[in-house]
Amino acid sequence: MFYGEFDYKIDEKGRVPLPPKFRNALKDGVVLTPGVEKCITVYTVPEWRKLSTTLTNSPLSRSKMRKLSRALFATAFSTRIDNQGRVAIPAPLREHAEIVDEVVVAGSNTYLEIWNKILWEEEKDISQEQAWQIIESLENS
Repeated sequence: MFYGEFDYKIDEKGRVPLPPKFRNALKDGVVLTPGVEKCITVYTVPEWRKLSTTLTNSPLSRSKMRKLSRALFATAFSTRIDNQGRVAIPAPLREHAEIVDEVVVAGSNTYLEIWNKILWEEEKDISQEQAWQIIESLENS
């Protein structure tokens, strides 16, 4: 389980440190994808395989599955963390997430997200406000 938020700076080679407490879980490699919002999603290899299996067994129509597969798999990057616990972020993903200098690595349960620090603060405010509304709707179900 990934949780918490961690502030880092991206270096001149496009590398971002990942939180030390998560590095053991990430030692076998990671898959980086553009997030739905302007962030980068970081999956462990087993979690990526699980997502792939879920999609393969999905009841979606073939045309919707092709579109979804293109959106997810064609834009994904497989990589490893280096000996200092950093991950190199490919330029297309940095552009997608508007990452230039300061980043936040945020835990999201089964995956991590890497955010531009300013965009993260905005998203965090919105998410926290909506979380209480979602929790209350669950209680009324």
